[in-house]
Amino acid sequence: MATPEPDHDHKEEDDAPAAEDEDTGAQVAPIIKLEEVVVTTGEEDEDPILDLKAKLYRFDKDGNQWKERGAGSVKLLKHKQSSKVRLVMRQSKTLKICANHLVLSTMSVQEHAGNDKSCVWHAPDFADGELKDELFCIRFASVENCKSFMETFQEVTESQKCKEENKDATAAADALDKLTVADKKSEEKVEEVPAAAKEDESKTDVENKAEEPTSSA
Repeated sequence: MATPEPDHDHKEEDDAPAAEDEDTGAQVAPIIKLEEVVVTTGEEDEDPILDLKAKLYRFDKDGNQWKERGAGSVKLLKHKQSSKVRLVMRQSKTLKICANHLVLSTMSVQEHAGNDKSCVWHAPDFADGELKDELFCIRFASVENCKSFMETFQEVTESQKCKEENKDATAAADALDKLTVADKKSEEKVEEVPAAAKEDESKTDVENKAEEPTSSA
């Protein structure tokens, strides 16, 4: 009995290399189209003059204790037009604002007792959407950063104080100028009155002479 011959054609098909995927040129559109969103921080019109990592605390009067407000970056931002300086601090992960107030001439910052890496100050803060008088304590990773913060903070308060003094001096000078102008106008009016009175007197003399009876010859 003859044995069946091997199926060479089938073997050749098995041994043939698999065909590579062909590029059809078709483009698959994404299911969701993402649009670019412009995110504003409210700091576009300000220049940073200080930016340091720190941890912020606020004093809880009711509980009579310090409570952590957040850890992140504390900045001193100077407005490009008004030159006012604002302190802003955001939490590092959530970017939630934990401090937001102007640095005023009446403020002062002091080293926290017993810790040369921390300092404290009072401020009317607007972080929660309304003004609250807060006592803040901020702690830095190094003594150098704490000193840098305190020095820059104090320089800002001094510069604001000088601006207010210059503003007051300018206002006083303007008020003096207005007063001087008013005095000059008053003097001019006083000088005009005698001249008018003299004219009236001369007119009266002429009229009286005209009314005097002439003597008969």
